[in-house]
Amino acid sequence: MSTSSNSPYHHGNLRQALLEAALIILAKEGEAGLGLRDLARAVGVSPAAPYRHFDSRAALLEALAVTGFQRFTLAMETVAASQPHNPMAAMGKTYVKFALENPNLFRLMFSPQLRKDKRPGLRIAADAAYRTLRHITGGDVGETRVAALAAWARVHGLAVLLLDGQIAMEAGEDLEALISEIIGQD
Repeated sequence: MSTSSNSPYHHGNLRQALLEAALIILAKEGEAGLGLRDLARAVGVSPAAPYRHFDSRAALLEALAVTGFQRFTLAMETVAASQPHNPMAAMGKTYVKFALENPNLFRLMFSPQLRKDKRPGLRIAADAAYRTLRHITGGDVGETRVAALAAWARVHGLAVLLLDGQIAMEAGEDLEALISEIIGQD
């Protein structure tokens, strides 16, 4: 069998190609639309090829959640590094914006179906995001844990309420302005 780059089964980085295709499917169809065989078809590889990188659908979902947390953490670190006047408000807005722009990925990242205690890679990625938030609240001691948890609960609750359509927008109301008022000004 030829291994030339003209082969429909050749990918320079099949794992990454599968993840990128899965992110597109997740965004369009939600978690229910994700299957390894369908993913193989979307990427143009044999039905068995994805199993070399993900031994199950659960492993694919975990990898997607890890990718989500990595992108999420990067977005929060980037806004924190920009040294805004109010880093907590800026990070909170980034949190909610990420959720609204990536609703299916966000829901997967925080899904109780993906138990972090049984998935060390997912735990590491989720903890990195939390550490970014905790760092902005003042470090790792005493009251900062409670401050970080309170900030997290506030922005996560707002994100979920918005995603679920539980906050009705009034005529002429600007969503970004409302988020800023709820979270605080930068």
